[in-house]
Amino acid sequence: DWSAAHFKSNPELSAAVSSFRAWAASAEAMAEKYSAPPEKIDFAGYKAAVRDQSIVDSLEAFYATAKPAPEVYEWSAEDKADKQNQIEEAKGRMAFTQEMIEETEMEIEFMKANRTTRETSGTDIAEAYPDIAEETEKELEERKWFKDAIA
Repeated sequence: DWSAAHFKSNPELSAAVSSFRAWAASAEAMAEKYSAPPEKIDFAGYKAAVRDQSIVDSLEAFYATAKPAPEVYEWSAEDKADKQNQIEEAKGRMAFTQEMIEETEMEIEFMKANRTTRETSGTDIAEAYPDIAEETEKELEERKWFKDAIA
């Protein structure tokens, strides 16, 4: 879905996506254009329009006899392996990103469930966030009163 928000959020990414979409569209147009053999040339029409018909005759003879070898492009195994490797890396990053999204959503739900209000006590916060409570206790024991306030 090219209209997704994550493609539009970053100007650099948006430009890259637009460039890729333009390239893909031109590739599809060229594939459509060259999918069929070219139309026959109307040499009779050119003979009627051109004064020197020997030029048209020589071009017609050349066209009839010329059989250029077709150009076939092979995708090298090294390049194919590299692209496959990039795809696998992207799938791995996608899985990692999906995992991060799920963890973040769980954390947001936890924070919503443990929202602090005027009635929230220090004990409630210590129970909800034991790692912060442990760090605070350690700082108090070590008498580091202004540890986070002084640069």
